[in-house]
Amino acid sequence: MTLGEYLTTAADSGAAIGHFNISNLVQLKGILLAVKKAGVPVMIGTSEGEAEFIGLATARRLIDAAKEETGLPIFLNADHFRSFEKVKAAIDAGYDSVLIDCSKMPYQENLEITKRVVKYARSVSASRRTEISVEGELGYLVTESSKIYKETIEIPPESLTKPEEALKFVSETGIDRIAPAVGNLHGISANEPKLDFELIKKLRAVLPADCAMVLHGGSGIPDGQVREAIKLGFNNIHISTEIRVAYVDALRKMFAAAPEETTPYKLYKPVIEAVAAKVSEKLALFGNINKI
Repeated sequence: MTLGEYLTTAADSGAAIGHFNISNLVQLKGILLAVKKAGVPVMIGTSEGEAEFIGLATARRLIDAAKEETGLPIFLNADHFRSFEKVKAAIDAGYDSVLIDCSKMPYQENLEITKRVVKYARSVSASRRTEISVEGELGYLVTESSKIYKETIEIPPESLTKPEEALKFVSETGIDRIAPAVGNLHGISANEPKLDFELIKKLRAVLPADCAMVLHGGSGIPDGQVREAIKLGFNNIHISTEIRVAYVDALRKMFAAAPEETTPYKLYKPVIEAVAAKVSEKLALFGNINKI
């Protein structure tokens, strides 16, 4: 099955597929530990910075090895790549999926670059005889995924996605997935995000059924809101910051508990377990265990 087919199955089942970002092998091992127990498909993402650190080709080989080890469908996604050139490099390196994020650019510029990405992805898909899924972003998130905000974050109404504009954007670009702004934010703020459920309903009502809706900034959103968002049509949820926090907290505790330890894999054992615990929690929340 393709990623698109798994997303459709998730939508039909009232569930969502998890997307988890990695910066290194340790995070990947923690995610895989949880995914193997759950036996579900998963997306692994690398942002531009994460991909630069790991290496595009190395990320591809890590996921190939993970698929062979687990026997599970694991899809590698270029997450929030912000130029055609960067996306092209990811596609050429063998990524299964890309998110071209020009959401902070003027609408027409976002549209044209996204169209160009879709055209290139389709040409490569045809030559490889495999699907390269393309995601676009419309509306914009006002925060950064690497930050834990101590202040209250106010989301300006003009940053939210307009349903009529979303339909036009999807129709003209031909994207497979859309990432709308519906009250979600990257990182974790001092105040709880409040998703706009009426906006979500309107978006799902106007968008084509085969265009998946992707919820970014899943970290910090209360579980009840996540469940409602899935019920209303989101079938792909991104989690990054909560994994980073679990990773760093566990590593700091290990340094404090074993200050003389110099063997990296021993230091990382509780880190892997902490990441796995957080991912397991999210997979259960997304409702796709024993459904997909």
